[in-house]
Amino acid sequence: TERLYTQAAEIIASEYGKTFTWDMQVHCMGLKASVDAQYNIESLNLPLTVNQYLDKVSIVYKTVFPNAQLMPGAEKLVRHLHKHSIPIAIASGGAQDSFELKTTNHKEFVTMFSHVVLASTDPEVQNGKPAPDVFLVCANRFSDTPKPEQCLVFEDAPNGVAAGVAAGMQVVMVPDPRLDDKMTKGASQVLKSLEDFRPELFGLPKYDD
Repeated sequence: TERLYTQAAEIIASEYGKTFTWDMQVHCMGLKASVDAQYNIESLNLPLTVNQYLDKVSIVYKTVFPNAQLMPGAEKLVRHLHKHSIPIAIASGGAQDSFELKTTNHKEFVTMFSHVVLASTDPEVQNGKPAPDVFLVCANRFSDTPKPEQCLVFEDAPNGVAAGVAAGMQVVMVPDPRLDDKMTKGASQVLKSLEDFRPELFGLPKYDD
């Protein structure tokens, strides 16, 4: 959904004759909503408070987020892990309202995850990515409470990779092709697409086909 976040920020910036850049988006990926808003306000010198920015961008989200599509390879991977009873969950920097919008057309898909932790609205998550909090809270909510080193994180953002590494977890990164290679360091594996992921390399069941 990073392209949709970029689109929304561009719309807000354009209202004030400003330009939201790709470098700004890279900085914002995975951040809590309030931190993201503060950064955009300061970077673009917008005459808004954090709450005003969040109110404005939430209106734009209602238009763009329902268009969210699954990444290539995501459905195959999730259905495979679910079929083999591998516990899976979602740990996002987003908020409950935006999550509901992004999953408008993917309700059945989301039911395959045991739980969802959203850093921007979950009271147990004190600090957003790149802090490890959201992943540690998410891991703690699995019924078997796995140790961090038993967890595998999938990320597309540098802040998310940093959070996963800080949590002591392995991280598979599928970055936006525009992202500088230097921003992918720290990940256990970097893939061009989730379609290239081989579960057996991480001790998971091989794909059936």
